[in-house]
Amino acid sequence: MARIIQAARLALAALVLSGCGSADDRAPDYRYRLTIEVDTPEGLKAGSSVIQVHQSLGGAASAGGLAGGQIYYEARGEAVTVDLPGGKTLFALLRSENNIDWAASVMQGLAPKTQGEPWAESFDNVLLIKKAVEVPRKWPANATLPERSAYPMLVTFGDIADPASVARVNPDDLAASFGEGVTLKRITVELTDDPVTTGIEQRLGWMDAYRNRWFDGNRTIVEDLTTDELTAHLTAGSFSTELAK
Repeated sequence: MARIIQAARLALAALVLSGCGSADDRAPDYRYRLTIEVDTPEGLKAGSSVIQVHQSLGGAASAGGLAGGQIYYEARGEAVTVDLPGGKTLFALLRSENNIDWAASVMQGLAPKTQGEPWAESFDNVLLIKKAVEVPRKWPANATLPERSAYPMLVTFGDIADPASVARVNPDDLAASFGEGVTLKRITVELTDDPVTTGIEQRLGWMDAYRNRWFDGNRTIVEDLTTDELTAHLTAGSFSTELAK
């Protein structure tokens, strides 16, 4: 199921990037700050990144219809980095385990819902988030999706100079990756007018080489959903949209 969802989102992303379909700008654009807080034996460590989201409505919604509408998302920004004891770094990516568009859709998942509200108008509700909101550990199951992680994908590198050394970080067990006493405190999002964060390529000097290929060297456009190898699911675009253009 997760792979089917991911494949569908890949197709949606392709529509956004190519400009296919009819879409207008009646859904609001916004910026938000994503903050990761980690408790360590040396005290609280934190990092944040400002991400900009462009939204547009398509299908029947763009023509004023009530059914058959589509929402198109596109995010700009970069992953959050948190420097931890021992010279290690935690990265919170722009995608989650099952959603390549996590950074573009997480705020809508947290926006208040109004019963009976027209679908096309519901996307304005993200602007009602007036303070920092903690991202829940899980999104609840609904009519079409099972319960799933609400967190971005967390990773680190055995050797930050080698993209092939990337490794998943379990959000429920940071100690396994970073040592005893290191735990994830919380992940928050908050609307902001601050500029989009850039500059992660200064940490990851190899990023430019992975604009058009996955970390495993594959140059195919579509993500390989037949393998669980992490290197097959990450590109420079997982860390920064600006370098992935």
